[in-house]
Amino acid sequence: MTCDFSVLRRELPVLAGLPPDVWSDELSRLSPMLNDGRMTKAAAFGEILRANGREPRPELVREMVRADQELLLANSRLYDDAVPFLENLRGRGVKIAIVSNCTENTRPMLVGFGVDALADALVLSCEVGSAKPAAEIFRYALDRLAVPPQAAVFVDDQASFCAGSVAAGISAVQIVRGEPDGNAPAAGTSVVRSLPEVELLF
Repeated sequence: MTCDFSVLRRELPVLAGLPPDVWSDELSRLSPMLNDGRMTKAAAFGEILRANGREPRPELVREMVRADQELLLANSRLYDDAVPFLENLRGRGVKIAIVSNCTENTRPMLVGFGVDALADALVLSCEVGSAKPAAEIFRYALDRLAVPPQAAVFVDDQASFCAGSVAAGISAVQIVRGEPDGNAPAAGTSVVRSLPEVELLF
């Protein structure tokens, strides 16, 4: 899945009445707490407004939360190979967990795309209180699927997350779409260019 976050970074500051660079810096500051569920979007938006001399009126915060969710859904898309990949694995009886570092808007988005119906578990950092590459979120996913680490394969496009998977005893595959960035993959990680290549590993 990919998302054009530039639209959110452009539209939400307008609602907040703040310069885009200020909004971006403030959101980056609060991002860890949003990702592990310590803070909701409403609480984060309210704090950003207060920190910059604006009153966090409840109706404004609600509008910002609504716009954030709508813009995320409108500007996100699944890669063309994602649904066929999940369907093929599911048809072969392979258990699937979607493990994502994300905020509270992600579950509705995944449901909207129908991804939830293709997975045995949605393991979302904001709900489980741990984010990749920490071992806890990988262990949580394994527990949900009831499989040992050596029987699992983790697929991600981030080298650091793949490294976290390997450290947790799970084989990792890094998917590199487009041109490689020149960075070496994490030790013990296989590299592919598309999801069909991952199927060959099962």
